[in-house]
Amino acid sequence: MLDSLRSAGVDPYPHKFEVAISIADYLAKYSSLGAGEHLLTVTESLAGRVMSKRVSSSKLFFYDLYGDGVKVQVMAGASCSEVAETEFYKCHSVVKRGDIVGIIGYPGRSSRGELSIFARNLILLSPCLHMLPNQRTGRCTAVAGKTTRAKAGADCWVPGIGRNTEAYVLKDQETRYRQRYLDLMVNHQVRHIFRTRSRVISFIRRFLDERNFLEVETPMMNLIPGGASAKPFVTHHNELNMDLYMRIAPELHLKQLVVGGLDRVYEIGKQFRNEGFDLTHSPEFTGCEFYMAYVDYNDLMELTETILSGMVRELTGGTRIKYHANGADNPPIEIDFTPPYRRIDMMQELKSIAGLDIPSDLSSDEANKYLAATCEKYGIKCSPPQTTARLLDKITGHFLEATCVNPTFIINHPEIMSPLAKWHRTQPGLTERFELFINKHEVCNAYTELNDPLVQRHRFEEQLRSRQSGDDEAMALDEAFCTALEYGLPPTGGWGMGIDRIAMLLTDSQNIKEVLLFPTMKPQLPG
Repeated sequence: MLDSLRSAGVDPYPHKFEVAISIADYLAKYSSLGAGEHLLTVTESLAGRVMSKRVSSSKLFFYDLYGDGVKVQVMAGASCSEVAETEFYKCHSVVKRGDIVGIIGYPGRSSRGELSIFARNLILLSPCLHMLPNQRTGRCTAVAGKTTRAKAGADCWVPGIGRNTEAYVLKDQETRYRQRYLDLMVNHQVRHIFRTRSRVISFIRRFLDERNFLEVETPMMNLIPGGASAKPFVTHHNELNMDLYMRIAPELHLKQLVVGGLDRVYEIGKQFRNEGFDLTHSPEFTGCEFYMAYVDYNDLMELTETILSGMVRELTGGTRIKYHANGADNPPIEIDFTPPYRRIDMMQELKSIAGLDIPSDLSSDEANKYLAATCEKYGIKCSPPQTTARLLDKITGHFLEATCVNPTFIINHPEIMSPLAKWHRTQPGLTERFELFINKHEVCNAYTELNDPLVQRHRFEEQLRSRQSGDDEAMALDEAFCTALEYGLPPTGGWGMGIDRIAMLLTDSQNIKEVLLFPTMKPQLPG
């Protein structure tokens, strides 16, 4: 096909086509035209992908031209074409669904009232060499910057309402995730998922910038995997002939910046954890962390309520969203982001709700045995090593996290679970920490930062003992960080949020891969 085009003097891949206006702007600019009205003296040039071709006769062709998620009709008639009538059919017969074309013509509406561009010339810009999945009849058009529904199509979607993936043209998940370009091409709703994700990040960045935070970048490769309890990825530096760890969190570097006098810093970026992936976990994910001097976890809870309620209001127009928490086949639940959020004191609620009488000395063998027995009694799975921290985490997930549908703070975690958090000022053995759960999943983690270098080194040593007992997710001892603390970290609050999970909620996505443009996938077997 390419050879035949070239032999006929047609370049199937021209270097340049001058686009005068986008399709969305074209639709907005000429939306006031009446049925049958044509602007013969006006010339516009558009470009996009042909998603539908209809042949009325050898002298009249109709195309649906898509660009940036919106569509305009192209009417190509021999009577208004600059191409000789003898060449007209030959020119249009080579154009097929999926091709990218440029159109030069004049604006107008068809006799049926559809805004169109009447082509004087059509130029092939890049042919599609594969068959595309069948196109749906429902589609979206943009009018004056707004989105309207045509034939009840599924493309017309806004954040905070349910999505109907059954109406997608391309339904196979494997194909959609492996060939995201094809997913974006034929499932026009998908682009709105990633626009929503981008708006989430933009909102957070603007929110923090307006409060005098400084956005910074910290290393992706580290000598020590610190800042979180997770198993790292290992890479190798050839020049230095040494292994390095892909970062599992930027926390320790960001707190060193606060030591240096940058009182408000934040970073939005990738983190890597060498763990399994499921519907809500990915080994490569995006997080936002900020550190703010002279605040504590109480201030951060209020700030979290302000961030999330403001974000949801900006993206959806309200503070309540619909989410298919139980699958697309079941009715959606409503999640209310209106502050204030419910607060659950972890240890108190485990005692009052579950009736657990956990020994007060959580470092004792007695406490570990009690928690292990509790897991066995209630069928709670905890893979080895069954450290007290891991057992407590699983028990909390079973009894408390399962109750957190609307945004809920679980607060005051034990020190044994929070090696970087400061001890609670009134409750010995606990820390000033909270986790925010929405739809039973953690979205935020924050605490009053531990700034006593002696206590921090002791906590690291306890983590080292856990690591030596087989817990490969326990934190490593970071002497450089401890040295930084010795110079003085002011009273500080630290906060982290998973961008992917909040994007899942706002886009009604039950699989984290829906909000990752190129998710990690298992290799395809040959054949």
